[in-house]
Amino acid sequence: MTSDTRAGILLMTATTFVFAVQDGLSRHLAETYNVPMVVMIRFWFFAAFVILIARAQSGSIRAAARTSQPVVQALRGVLLVAEICVMVVAFVVLGLVESHAVFVCYPLLVAALSGPILGERVGWRRWAAIGVGFVGVLIILRPGAQVFSPAALIPLAAAAMFATYGLLTRYVARRDRAATSFFWTGCSGAVAATLIGIRFWEPMSGPDWGLMAVLCLTGAGGHWLLIRTYEVAEASAVQPFAYLQLPFAAAIGLTLFGERLDPAVALGAALVVAAGLFTFWRERRVARQ
Repeated sequence: MTSDTRAGILLMTATTFVFAVQDGLSRHLAETYNVPMVVMIRFWFFAAFVILIARAQSGSIRAAARTSQPVVQALRGVLLVAEICVMVVAFVVLGLVESHAVFVCYPLLVAALSGPILGERVGWRRWAAIGVGFVGVLIILRPGAQVFSPAALIPLAAAAMFATYGLLTRYVARRDRAATSFFWTGCSGAVAATLIGIRFWEPMSGPDWGLMAVLCLTGAGGHWLLIRTYEVAEASAVQPFAYLQLPFAAAIGLTLFGERLDPAVALGAALVVAAGLFTFWRERRVARQ
């Protein structure tokens, strides 16, 4: 397959923008309705989308679901649901700007944990970058300052959960196809979200149902764009542009929700992103060697 890096970059940019819009919609709805219900409805639509993709790529649902590691695959879906719930709570409590500034450290967590969990080699340069990134996180959290709030740990917990999800995805990819992992993520996630969210059902107004529909469409649309991104370009060429979700989400938080950008948050986020980009560049160079 011919790689088109320019198209891949444009698609990844569009993907991050759609996901940032999704985060803004999630925050708005979660300020009025409970988080488990919002995430449950979102996963219902996502599961339907996943099933359609699975049938198109694998020929049948049975073929898409075939795996020798169903427990780990199901655990991935449950973990993703939990991570999304925690992150949406962070949006409501802290806002989009600060939540994303902390959450953006998850690639560093993946790099740090890939050695002990997956047996991958992490050299001293990447460990140094990971250390710089976590200095950035400490600048954002300011644990010794009077302004520190324990709520700032919420997006950090979400980042740890998403990093674990990413590591499990790498693990199952050793024996399962991407289509299989995608299928299990949507379906097991929808089951877990329903078991939790159905207990918190509450009436929703007509206009908010419209916003909920847009939220579901952005979720499916974002994942479709992400699939297209990796179809037209190499992941190593477009992955750094995934960091664009941070400025997109911050712009939505600043303009639509009246949030403010604290200088310490901006400095810390810059360090985290720089460390993440260096870690990614180093991984790519080692892989080439």
